[in-house]
Amino acid sequence: MNVPLPSRSPRMGAHVALDELVVGGFHAVRGAMNPDDFDRIEAEAARAIGRFGEAGWLDDPRSYHDDPGPPDAPVFGRRRVGRAVFETLRFDSGWMPHLGEPGRTRWLDYERNDRVRVLMLRHRGRPRPWVVAVHGAEMGGRPAIDTRILRAQHLHRTLGLNVVMPVLPLHGPRRPPDLASPSFPGLDLVDDVHGLAQAAWDVRRLIAWIRTQHPTGIGITGFSLGGYVAALVAGLEPPLDVVVAGCPAVDLPSLFRRNAPRAMRDDARFVALMAQGEALLLVVSPLAMVPATPAERCYLYGGLVDRLAHPVEQVAELARHWGNPQVLWYPGGHVTHSFSGQVSGFVDAALRRHL
Repeated sequence: MNVPLPSRSPRMGAHVALDELVVGGFHAVRGAMNPDDFDRIEAEAARAIGRFGEAGWLDDPRSYHDDPGPPDAPVFGRRRVGRAVFETLRFDSGWMPHLGEPGRTRWLDYERNDRVRVLMLRHRGRPRPWVVAVHGAEMGGRPAIDTRILRAQHLHRTLGLNVVMPVLPLHGPRRPPDLASPSFPGLDLVDDVHGLAQAAWDVRRLIAWIRTQHPTGIGITGFSLGGYVAALVAGLEPPLDVVVAGCPAVDLPSLFRRNAPRAMRDDARFVALMAQGEALLLVVSPLAMVPATPAERCYLYGGLVDRLAHPVEQVAELARHWGNPQVLWYPGGHVTHSFSGQVSGFVDAALRRHL
């Protein structure tokens, strides 16, 4: 797929500068990895590749994933976010790494991560279409901001949809209080596998619950990490009515290589670790699975100067894999997507067309 060349202008330079500030913030928050952690991550990734190969998951990534049913005992409540009142939905995730997987015990020990938390806006009365809106990395803990970026009230009031917004693993209220720094997504490759697999499971479990509510249609949309999760869910679920993946960073090793500090990029151990990541992350890669949702119901948008989800390495690769669905290339970066009228109009048109 050909990606248009961005124009050179002060405005586009500002988009780039904002993205670079975010990249710098990620480096500051996550900090440098100590040698002991790096040793563990390398050794754990090597063991996991061996285990995944023996189980056949690298040859058939879909077989790594089980199919969830709806939650057994969801708990409902209410929460005020700004001036709006949202319903809340909570349920046990129930996802666990397979027996014998490296990192299984650590993942299961992450306190608070097994409880899925969802904000919800739904209409009463006649059945309606539903949309699952999935947040990006470092989100999920500030509802007033998250719901605005995901345009929850607009989707609910203007488009007439029932909207659910799940919090992803290790994010927001699911982040363990003793976790030293954000770890998903990050260089801990086994945690990345488990985080993405659980994210897909949790969203699919939520979709299984939605199917019990007599929906007239079901769609999913997500941005950044949420776009990755939406694309992964599309590769695992039966056909959905519409899938919209925004600025999806679907190739984590490529993203880490591009955004790591130069000293790290030139380090032989980092290069080797990213090669391990290319093998290991196959089991949770949207590029390794063919979605059952047809291409004419799949939509992508990407920023022409996006410094996080690179338009060629990330968005265009997913578009090629999906058989060239409809793609919007907007003149902006990663951070500024939520200010783009082109993006909001593109997403609204896709949802209106199919829900």
